[in-house]
Amino acid sequence: MQRVDDIEKQHGVESAEKSLDASPPSTQPDAATGDDSARPAIFSSTLEEMLFVLVATFGNSMSTLAAGTVVVLTAIVKEDLNMTTAEVSWINGASSLASGSFLLLFGRVADLFGRRNLLIASMALYATFCLAAGFSQTAFKLDVLNGFMGLSAAAAVPPAQGMLATTYNRPSKRKNRAFACFSAGNPLGMVIGSIFSGIAVQLFNWRASFWLLAIIFAVITALAIFILPADVTAKQPLNGESGKRLDIVGAGLTIAGIGMFSAALSLGSDAPQGWKTPYVLVLLALGVVLMIAFVFWELFYPYPIMPMSIWRDRDFSIIIAVLLFGFLAFPTMSFWIALFMQQVKGYGPLVVAVHLLPMAIGGITVNIIAGLIMHRVSNKLLMGIGALSYTLAFLLIGLQHADSSYWAFTFPGLLLGVVGADFEFCVANMYVMSSLPPSQQSLAGGIFQTVTKLSLTVGLGVSTAVFDAVRARPAAEGFHANDPFEPYAAVMFYCAAVAACAVPLVLVLRIGTQGDGGDGREGVERGEGVVGWLKGRTRGGGRR
Repeated sequence: MQRVDDIEKQHGVESAEKSLDASPPSTQPDAATGDDSARPAIFSSTLEEMLFVLVATFGNSMSTLAAGTVVVLTAIVKEDLNMTTAEVSWINGASSLASGSFLLLFGRVADLFGRRNLLIASMALYATFCLAAGFSQTAFKLDVLNGFMGLSAAAAVPPAQGMLATTYNRPSKRKNRAFACFSAGNPLGMVIGSIFSGIAVQLFNWRASFWLLAIIFAVITALAIFILPADVTAKQPLNGESGKRLDIVGAGLTIAGIGMFSAALSLGSDAPQGWKTPYVLVLLALGVVLMIAFVFWELFYPYPIMPMSIWRDRDFSIIIAVLLFGFLAFPTMSFWIALFMQQVKGYGPLVVAVHLLPMAIGGITVNIIAGLIMHRVSNKLLMGIGALSYTLAFLLIGLQHADSSYWAFTFPGLLLGVVGADFEFCVANMYVMSSLPPSQQSLAGGIFQTVTKLSLTVGLGVSTAVFDAVRARPAAEGFHANDPFEPYAAVMFYCAAVAACAVPLVLVLRIGTQGDGGDGREGVERGEGVVGWLKGRTRGGGRR
């Protein structure tokens, strides 16, 4: 049985980089007690520790804060700036696309050159772009600025996750709780963004929502300067060798490939000739080719931005696939149900935020529960509950009519949705962070977050195409005939179908408890996976 670090040695990762894996003494638990569940000695008080986790959580919540802000004011912005459906979806999509495309690069930058300064700078830039977004006068400018907000988020998540992982560097109940708080950044960001945005729009206008985000992150940036501990991990000097380790070619391939592929999905429904439009087909094909080229480059480059050896861990690959299917659907559902409330129900931003509040409160509750039981309950069971909850949630919401009761369909659907999202997120987060050594914890966070952010972009692109197609050809008969909810129902059924694909994958997952001193595996041998087989074939050999 090969551990990930053993495999990395076979792939040319030098011992110099592996020497960075040792955790600095200042991040170890209290040496006097030897208790892994004790407060890390780097903190002088529990309050300081709590503020550190809070800053890291806000670093993780940047994207969902923006999503929560936008989701309750899409109809108002659409009318004020005369936006098309695709342009409205790009408010969210641009942020997720930029974030997902650059996460791996920033993960590598954080691991090589330091995490603390990158986290503080990214938060300051995020506040700046939020301020500028509030002054946007055209749809194009708003979409572009949201893209820069996503870029800032991409620079924040890997160092935040990396600092958290190196601070809590041993499996323990305390680590489970810290990461549960970190994972709660997603629902917490949604609730803060939606509620505060609704209040700001109610009192002023939609621009005030972005200005409020700017104020919040200006405060968090100031707090981070005083709270974040010194970054004592080993760093690389700026020279030719560190340039090689940064893997500029790999970063360029993934940014261009992911960007073109996602752009094609988002532009296809509104293009002059739909999906047959030449530039849509070209972008789609080039995106696929570049992503394939990225995989082959990473297989053989000695300092890969994404070590392909991690995909040899069978359970790692399955967990990421399960997470991908879930996040292709969950953020998509949130966007379209909020748009339905605004455009069909006629609700204002604050009323929409209140109707979405159960999702945020439920998400925070589920994260707390996950942090308390992950070391006791099989995480395979938690992933299974998550996958089934997802599927039932989307089916339930899709089966309603425009005049159906909110409490009978949408309310329980939102609660089931967050059960799926947060159980899967917590389990996957803990497993991914244990799959790479301490010197690559930011990269581990980048890999994990890339999946969630790009799933959102792809999910919005595909769902926009589904929505536009059904709206253009409404059914003359059937369950949703002559019902304004019909195109929204089609999107929900798409979400249910995607989420259901994860259920059989969970059945073959081999993962036990996490945070109890083990590594989460149930003791069975780990397979090489698809990437290992591919690399063996390209070298003319079979499986080793």
